[in-house]
Amino acid sequence: MKKPATLLAIAAVSALAVSMSACAPSLSRQGYLAIEANPATEIKVGEDTQTSVKTKFGSPSQVATYDPNIWYYITQTTQKMTYKPATITSRVVTIVEFDKESQKVAAVKNLSLADSREIALNPNKTPTRGRELTALEQILGNVGRQTITNEEDTNPGGQRRRE
Repeated sequence: MKKPATLLAIAAVSALAVSMSACAPSLSRQGYLAIEANPATEIKVGEDTQTSVKTKFGSPSQVATYDPNIWYYITQTTQKMTYKPATITSRVVTIVEFDKESQKVAAVKNLSLADSREIALNPNKTPTRGRELTALEQILGNVGRQTITNEEDTNPGGQRRRE
């Protein structure tokens, strides 16, 4: 039979190994996942067309809202630790611009995470109509209310009756 100190040491090492494995980061990749293709280096300006770019790399991650001749291929990698919020570790955005008449590639730009900017969201809220209910009013709000079935409802949806 093993000594209690040895069993305690084995239990401590096992607990440490389990707790350390829980701290390992989990990586997540989203967007355009280039396995062997890199749009920024393989697209030829003045030669490739929208059709050839779509054949080589597939549909873009995003098309510009106001100009369908600008395509975005976006790749992003995030890292998440156990209880911490996810952080973006890398982002690559390849922007492909096409000429409007010839539909050939006019320009290719590559942006990284260093080129990104923080956008401050508006913290204001739109007010809603009505009054705010207290917690007690919310709990007791339906007490005493009766529900009727569709068959019993003589005026569904509160429609005005035409006479």
